[in-house]
Amino acid sequence: MPSTAIPGPILLLGAPGSGKGTQAKELVKHWGIPHISTGDLLRANAAKGTTLGKASKEIMQRGELVPDSLVDDMVAERLEKPDTAKGYILDGFPRTLGQVAWLDGRLAAESGSLPVIAVMIQVDYNQLLRRITGRRICPVCQRIYNIYTNPPQRSGFCDVDGTRLVQRADDAEQVVAERMRAYAAMTAPVIEHYRGAGRFAEVNGDRAVEVVSAGIVAEVERMRKS
Repeated sequence: MPSTAIPGPILLLGAPGSGKGTQAKELVKHWGIPHISTGDLLRANAAKGTTLGKASKEIMQRGELVPDSLVDDMVAERLEKPDTAKGYILDGFPRTLGQVAWLDGRLAAESGSLPVIAVMIQVDYNQLLRRITGRRICPVCQRIYNIYTNPPQRSGFCDVDGTRLVQRADDAEQVVAERMRAYAAMTAPVIEHYRGAGRFAEVNGDRAVEVVSAGIVAEVERMRKS
């Protein structure tokens, strides 16, 4: 049963492997608000062949970053939908100070809109490595294992269909380390912005899913009351 509280817009932050996707789903259930992922928006617009989708697809095919203006326009379009009235979980946006300024300005101009609260899911670096580099996937049934925390009964093979498990290329340790560095560098200015505004909190992600979710909810409710 969704909570009747009005959470407003929430920016969920977390390094690769922090469980951000899992927590987004839990928060959607708790508050009854949508999860807005810029990656999903880009893919959806590209698949539908919208004007924004065509423009972003051409840019990505050239190996370039989609500019803030295009991403802002996609998010603006999504925020017009009625399911965002109580709030929404932002994932992957804003990720630059330009996007932060655009979103803060938009919300400030809307009568009755709550400001963004940013919550970071913190997980120990070594634990993140174990979560990601230990991940193995069955290419047939897509079942996911972890050689450290959830290994298959027979090492290297799927319990369901006996297929040899594979490791995704971007789950290799060197790739993961680079992804972590890139994520930290990219999000640092955004974190400092919301920290300076008194709208930033950290929760310990090294706990059970429901405990982490409760921690996020408690931090959001605390900051909304302050």
